[in-house]
Amino acid sequence: MSFLKTVFLGICLLLSTVVSVSAQGMTALARADSSASALVDQGDSIEMMLRLSQPVPFRIFTLDDPRRMVVDFAEVDWTGFDTEAFNTSRGITGLRVGGFTPGWSRMVLDLAQPYALVHAEMSRDDSGAVLTLNLDPTASDEFALTAGTPPDARLVRRTTQEGQKPLPPRKIGEGPLRVVLDPGHGGIDPGAERDGVQEKTLTLTFARELQDVLNRAGGFDVTVTRTEDVFVPLETRLTLAREAGGDVFISIHADAIAEGRAEGATIYTLAARSSDAASQKLAERHDRADLLAGVDLTGQDDVIASVLMDMARTETTPRTDRLADTLVTYLEESVGMHKRPRLEAGFSVLKAPDMPSVLIELGFLSSAKDRAKLVDPAWRMKAAWAIRDALLDWEEQERVMQGKLRK
Repeated sequence: MSFLKTVFLGICLLLSTVVSVSAQGMTALARADSSASALVDQGDSIEMMLRLSQPVPFRIFTLDDPRRMVVDFAEVDWTGFDTEAFNTSRGITGLRVGGFTPGWSRMVLDLAQPYALVHAEMSRDDSGAVLTLNLDPTASDEFALTAGTPPDARLVRRTTQEGQKPLPPRKIGEGPLRVVLDPGHGGIDPGAERDGVQEKTLTLTFARELQDVLNRAGGFDVTVTRTEDVFVPLETRLTLAREAGGDVFISIHADAIAEGRAEGATIYTLAARSSDAASQKLAERHDRADLLAGVDLTGQDDVIASVLMDMARTETTPRTDRLADTLVTYLEESVGMHKRPRLEAGFSVLKAPDMPSVLIELGFLSSAKDRAKLVDPAWRMKAAWAIRDALLDWEEQERVMQGKLRK
């Protein structure tokens, strides 16, 4: 078992072995003090010493593409915490702190290269507590192997009750089209930022507007993976889509690039080269009920689950391609598209094996031209209408294809 997996959640036990805290001492929020904290290079390694007014439960895990280390705490007060003064390490290219769901706070460290956590300790002293982390360089494949949100790391509020079964699968046309909208980023993860415009806010605004357009059109049953500014782990987004019995999954983003110029909307689908790896990752990390609609994989090993998911993708992939092509047609006619409107990638939110899934980059916040469009309610409404019309067209295409298959 990796050190990170050992640390996850079980590290909370350190509070009973390393420190002794009375219940009365844990009633107020722990306060983080950047002036008494440090994140520094020690040769090729990195050491973090975070000063807190009292010890709190915490957990640690890593995420890949891009590489990040995430530290979650039972709620911490970050008021006055200076992230720039705290981070003096060349190995940490970015640092964010804040709350991401009631009762929990998060620190995200953007890693310049793969690092492995080799030591973690919450110790108590007369001034409160210090969280000490030591990171050593590691190989890219080793980092990727251990990266990912732990399967029992669901700290966000769920839309359905625990234990409730997902809605059963059905054919397109048997009732309203179940559309799952996924506003990218949220909470501690702001996404791209330019001139005061945050991707997390923009995507949530557009998702709400698109939900309203679809509801007004009729014939749609819309679920949104987040309805407020909270952090939702990528894998949990797929869980929420599965619970809703989604017929189609649309993730909404508005990226930025550091160099070069890029303008216009883009539609992403899962890259073919990523599908086998996606099946393996899902089998390893998801609850079996999250993998395939209508198929009980409880008790099946990862190999069997992966094979079944790959088989499901042979039917889902052409449906996804039709959806992406239809979206391109309508968006190009309505609001214009990037010069390469159809791209492929290995994004986690595209990995559901039996649910047509696309990611829409509405535009680039790094482009002043796109930014002006994205903050314009009239432009966003035109884009929402185009997506509505594309979904209606795609649904009709699916009905026709189902009819041909029955013959």
